Amino acid sequence: MSGTPTGPSVPADQPGGGPEVSVPPQVAAPPWPDRVVPTWTDPVAVQASEAVGGPWGRHAVTGRALFWTPLRVCLLFTVLVLSIAWAKQAPCANGDWSGSKQYTHLCYNDAVPLFGIHGLSTGEVPYLDSAVEYPVLSGGLMQLAAVIARGYDGLAAGGGLLPESVPVQTYYVVTCLLLSLLALLVTRGVLGLSGRRPWDAAMIGLSPVLLFYAFTNWDLLAVALTTLGMWAWARQRPVVAGVLLGLGIAAKLYPVLVIGVLLVLCLRAGRLRPWLTTAVAAGVAWLAVDLPIAVLAPGKWARFFELNGTRPANPESIWAIALHWFPGFLDGPLAEGESPTVLNATVAVLLVLCAAGVAWLALAAPLRPRLPQLAFLLVAAFLLVNKVYSPQYALWLLPLAVLARPRWRSLLLWQATEALVWTLTMLYYLGADDRGVDVEWFYLAVGLRDVALLLLMALVVREVWHPDTDLVRRSWPGTDDPAGGVLDGAPDVWTLRRRVQPARASRSSVISSA
Repeated sequence: MSGTPTGPSVPADQPGGGPEVSVPPQVAAPPWPDRVVPTWTDPVAVQASEAVGGPWGRHAVTGRALFWTPLRVCLLFTVLVLSIAWAKQAPCANGDWSGSKQYTHLCYNDAVPLFGIHGLSTGEVPYLDSAVEYPVLSGGLMQLAAVIARGYDGLAAGGGLLPESVPVQTYYVVTCLLLSLLALLVTRGVLGLSGRRPWDAAMIGLSPVLLFYAFTNWDLLAVALTTLGMWAWARQRPVVAGVLLGLGIAAKLYPVLVIGVLLVLCLRAGRLRPWLTTAVAAGVAWLAVDLPIAVLAPGKWARFFELNGTRPANPESIWAIALHWFPGFLDGPLAEGESPTVLNATVAVLLVLCAAGVAWLALAAPLRPRLPQLAFLLVAAFLLVNKVYSPQYALWLLPLAVLARPRWRSLLLWQATEALVWTLTMLYYLGADDRGVDVEWFYLAVGLRDVALLLLMALVVREVWHPDTDLVRRSWPGTDDPAGGVLDGAPDVWTLRRRVQPARASRSSVISSA
């Protein structure tokens, strides 16, 4: 951000939505902020600001903070929420889960049990010594945490200066620290993608989803790589974007959906060369990570793909609810080790239909949709129709949702249902006979979460179809897509609409008038 305000001096009807003031004819209006002020535009931010004196003043200036810049404040928010998340997880850190502590304290995580299951406690290496059910780069993060933890334990035992702990606790603390660094990178990436809306990154730092799921699994690795890859694309670095997205695919497969979204947007804009560069770089990065493991341990490397084909419907998916109420639905009851072939085929068809629907929306919308809008819609559709929707997958959606529709109220309502799913999941696993809940209450929470996500998707679709309602495009004159990179402000070349699309200059004019 600039050191002094650089926004235009304009009346109060300019972007940012500041309060109207009557300016005498001889007195110039004060310089307009060079960024969107949340307490002028968002009802939730306005109400929250009353705790610290009310909305930002009309004559206040932005861009002159020497230390507490929006970036540092948003990173501080992230640190504070991660600290609370660690306090929530602390009862489970030492591996003593007696009395179902992992459920009663809502602190279950995958790292602690897998520390022993995959031999990390005895120095085994994922994939080479133990078959890990995650993509290769996630296994690499598990191994990195194990190496650092063993190094710390060695120093603590030898010197007597460092506090000692049981190995699993050291491993989990190191894992949480690494995941915290990744969460900070997500916040930084979202701020870089938000254009003149840097305070939207506060929606990451203060996120309930981050509070509940940051330390549940290793998903933040893929989320950080995907967010940074989109930031590189926004800065017109297609090779760097491809490498980061390829590494994200090596951690979780969902970043490939972002590459698919870029394809249809670049097709509409006639900018296929940058997309091809990004896609090739992503493929090379993925091969560089996966190929050595696939050659050295092909059977263990393939476990992730085999498991996705043979596993039944996840309890948090719509398919588990359908099978609960209609036991003969699709494959019906399965024998031990039997693959749900009908369910797999049904999910595959629905995923293709969802992708086709998002592609049609990208090509038929009045203005080319923004990258985060389509990426959010496709990833959300993927999770809703897939047979696996683990609760922590909400982290995949978080940065995309913030960038697609940066409104506190709708985002908090959706995240409240995600927190409800986690709470009811723990109580369901605890069991109704041990102070838990019956499966019907658990499925009710899942249903509420799915409805909330569908409503959020519908709001994004409405803003794609009616771009004058898109808060990002309304925030500043000439704003098209701060995350678009080469697509930002580019004219359309191929669409599914009959009318002639505006050229670059007229496109900016249309957006500015929104």
